[in-house]
Amino acid sequence: MSAETNRILVIGGGFSGLTAGIEAAETGAEVIIVEKNPYLGGRVTQLNKYFPKICPPMCGLEINFRRIKVNPAVTFYTMAEVTSISGGPGDYTVTIKLNPRYVNENCTACNACAEVCPAERDNDFNFGLNKTKAIYLPFEQAFPLRYVIDRTACPKDCAAPCVDACKYNAIDLNMQPQTIEIKVNSIIVATGWKPYDASKIDNLGFGKVKNVITNMMLERLASKNGPTQGQILRPSDGKPVESVAFVQCAGSRDENHLPFCSYICCLASLKHTLYIKEQNPDAEVTIFYIDIRTPGRYEKFFNQVKEQTGVNLIKGKVAEVQQDKDSDDVIVTAEDMLSGEKIRKKVDMVVLATGMQPEGFEIKVPGLKYAIDGFVVDSDGLYSAGCAKAPMDVAGCGKDATAAALKAIQTGVRR
Repeated sequence: MSAETNRILVIGGGFSGLTAGIEAAETGAEVIIVEKNPYLGGRVTQLNKYFPKICPPMCGLEINFRRIKVNPAVTFYTMAEVTSISGGPGDYTVTIKLNPRYVNENCTACNACAEVCPAERDNDFNFGLNKTKAIYLPFEQAFPLRYVIDRTACPKDCAAPCVDACKYNAIDLNMQPQTIEIKVNSIIVATGWKPYDASKIDNLGFGKVKNVITNMMLERLASKNGPTQGQILRPSDGKPVESVAFVQCAGSRDENHLPFCSYICCLASLKHTLYIKEQNPDAEVTIFYIDIRTPGRYEKFFNQVKEQTGVNLIKGKVAEVQQDKDSDDVIVTAEDMLSGEKIRKKVDMVVLATGMQPEGFEIKVPGLKYAIDGFVVDSDGLYSAGCAKAPMDVAGCGKDATAAALKAIQTGVRR
């Protein structure tokens, strides 16, 4: 690293990380992006539509991918993780582990390998709602557009038919992990979030009661590239959904789970209500809430949704979610706080509005400081961005990531 070079590491290649990295690179800084997944784009790639325009996320992501492709100042590593950080502002030494993909850059994404692969795995991109082969493309518009092998799903006695099927010598089952060391002036931490584990909320039935899903699972069901090609069908029997109950604050604002408001859950359920009503205008939607929170400019959106026919908002916490004895339907028991009545409602499907848990709660990057809830604590030279800092929507992440890029640039200039 020359004295003139302003070099910035971005940990996380989701929307916040990409925004921060590209904004910094387009000012002349050299940027290295490290992403643990086999693709860039992060959680946003799993959305059907996002705020504020309620449009498909690939519209914005494709622009950022192109900005990366044409900018030689940006280097990115997928399937990579930071294992150590030492030094201080202006002079950090970072160790990065590169995990094997088992598929090299010769891959043309022709799918010949997957066609002959005998093994299957749960599709984590679709939250286990369907399967992929052990060699797979994460999703149709993945960047980089290259297959990856899940070696945990490969049988040990596999005769590697994928290797024989590949015409481009793209598959290397002998790839090994590698370690590299880099020097940077500053670090942006954009490690993002994961949906809170709904199975930890005993009374809401996730994993035990049929047709209880999470908000992100519904997002995948509504997506054209999802497990049902965009049709919102209940998982147990593929029935089109005619009645849905949303349970807000599923794990959020709860001292036993996530003590904070996750910011986007109310907005997500309102958006999901529109998904359902667009497919079935006669569908009945019931939203059980503590408080409906639509920060800033989204109040108009809230009014638009609640005025629709067949949308009911009930202020009250759900006490229990149970399986109907005679069908795949779900029984929701709750109290209407405004009327004082106990409610027992049968619906086709229940959607839990699970909260945003920062990745830093379970996976901590050595050398960084974290608050008790797993959010990153900033210090001179180390700056958090997006949901690594606090729960926020995509638009907020874009603004926050740009601010983090500016701080990182200034650290390099001051050295």
